[in-house]
Amino acid sequence: MNIHEKYINRCIEIAKNGLGSTRPNPMVGCVIVLNDCIIGEGFTSAYGGNHAEVNAIASVKDQSLLNGATLYVTLEPCSHFGKTPPCSDLIIKHQIPNVVIGIKDINNKVAGKGIEKLIKSGCQVTVGVLEDQCKEHHKRFFTFHNKKRPYIILKWAQTQDGFIAPLTKDKKEPVWISNVYSRQLTHKWRTEEQAIMVGVNTILQDNPSLTARDWKGQNPLRVVLDKNEMLSKDYNVFNNKAGTLLIKESDAEAICKKLYQNNIISVIVEGGAKTLQLFINSNIWDEARIFTGNVEFGEGIKAPLFSGKLISEKHIEKDVLKIYFNN
Repeated sequence: MNIHEKYINRCIEIAKNGLGSTRPNPMVGCVIVLNDCIIGEGFTSAYGGNHAEVNAIASVKDQSLLNGATLYVTLEPCSHFGKTPPCSDLIIKHQIPNVVIGIKDINNKVAGKGIEKLIKSGCQVTVGVLEDQCKEHHKRFFTFHNKKRPYIILKWAQTQDGFIAPLTKDKKEPVWISNVYSRQLTHKWRTEEQAIMVGVNTILQDNPSLTARDWKGQNPLRVVLDKNEMLSKDYNVFNNKAGTLLIKESDAEAICKKLYQNNIISVIVEGGAKTLQLFINSNIWDEARIFTGNVEFGEGIKAPLFSGKLISEKHIEKDVLKIYFNN
């Protein structure tokens, strides 16, 4: 690992502190280095707040050091006015002579303009350090702008004999397949993504809240597919714990278009089987997270059928969690 890779790697590391709070902005990390010593670093604040470069520059105690330093950042500094002024202008203002960028921004509002502005100011710019790692880190942002849809994570729990739910039950509440630790991890995931989606049958049968009760963080927007307007406002998804978006569209492309129009950058699809299979059959998904619990139903609603590239497998007590990427 060379010196540039070392510090871009640190940028990626600290950028993860913004997971779940910067949306729909990307979670960027920035490090400022002088004589192989970090003199400042920062990550993107919650949406509407400072970008990573602003926070990193502000963290440098002796601002006179900036005109001899190198600024490292996971994503090209912005060049336009949004909620905050352009970061490229701030870099130029402080006369930072060297900028190393993990990956070029693909947002049409930036898309090379930040790099161009820096070069015109006399800044030495290096682009494409740990580019693949930065692209993976910014996968939600890149999917949203490249594919005009959110980054889609499919999630379900299945029994050892391959069922996602029983055929019948006595109460309008979930029948748990995974253990309490797996369910807590699911709530953590909910704080990390912008939205959570279920079909109307899940609401009718389980009456879930779809919040992150077991983990500290922001509740996701609740998205419910209800093309026939079957739900009353008495269900838990209409409480004041989070926002709720009802979607009447019934095919995956139309649903994604609606989410994109609502500026939703990532979504966890949590069920039920029909909704999950809808996205699988349309091949519109990016990641699948599947728990297999230490239970059997004997009969029930079959778990979705899909194929993907297994990237990790781990045990959570007696549960098994497998994570796949779409091939």
